Amino acid sequence: MSKISETDLLLNPDGSVYHLNLLPKHVSDTVIAVGDPSRVYMVSQFFDDVEFEMNKREFITHVGRFNEKKITVISTGIGTDNVEIFFSELDALVNIDLKTREPKARKKKLKVIRIGTSGALQEDLAVGSCLASEYAVGLDNLMNFYDLHMTDEEAGLAHDLQKKINLPFMPYVVKGSESLYKQICFDLPKGNTVTSPGFYAPQGRTLRAPSRLPNLLEDLNYYHKGDFWLTNFEMETAGYYAMARLLGHEALSVNAILANRIKNKFAKDPNKVVENLIEKVLERI
Repeated sequence: MSKISETDLLLNPDGSVYHLNLLPKHVSDTVIAVGDPSRVYMVSQFFDDVEFEMNKREFITHVGRFNEKKITVISTGIGTDNVEIFFSELDALVNIDLKTREPKARKKKLKVIRIGTSGALQEDLAVGSCLASEYAVGLDNLMNFYDLHMTDEEAGLAHDLQKKINLPFMPYVVKGSESLYKQICFDLPKGNTVTSPGFYAPQGRTLRAPSRLPNLLEDLNYYHKGDFWLTNFEMETAGYYAMARLLGHEALSVNAILANRIKNKFAKDPNKVVENLIEKVLERI
């Protein structure tokens, strides 16, 4: 195995990975990922104790124990570009020998659970409810730089979406972890989540800048192929699913529905919705 160069795998003077600023001992078998850095504290408030904290840019990490099980919770900030950094460095911590800079012969498979917020694309998806993302549809360009294998079903959906929504590019479609769904979300509805590369025009919002796809929200709402409908959208899930597949990990995105874009409604107490979801996930890890 060839060594990974110092400019491909950047390390800090203490040997920690560059952006996350973590060492291998800080990574538990199950990692909870959140977008908002303040949500890390919403998760760790339920820990029996917090044994380690790291604050580096938008990447906030708490390591502690919940019901005697070690849990790592990390924030990624917004967008799949940050998810790529998160997943690449997390994988390096467990599957690369940071001293020799060589990949380990025996690979470790992590369980990564995203607890995030999302907006509903279907009228019957209630504000304040939760769903697990069975499939993720990436409207971002991250996978243009990776050799992602899609199944025939996933590739078929990607081509169909591009054609019917009249996208100027082909999206990517990736299925989440079935084993994590059975463990964590067995009583939650499944959905198909659109991951957008922005919050405004890429999610059908218009302020002052003109949109190139003015009917995007309506097109996503009406799109279906058989019984495959798009249920919600946010800005990270497809990045989690794609990077997990590329690196051999399990990933599942669990979404608190804080808005219904079709009804133009927003949750009255969004923090309570997220907190209830966090408790549910922790109890089932």
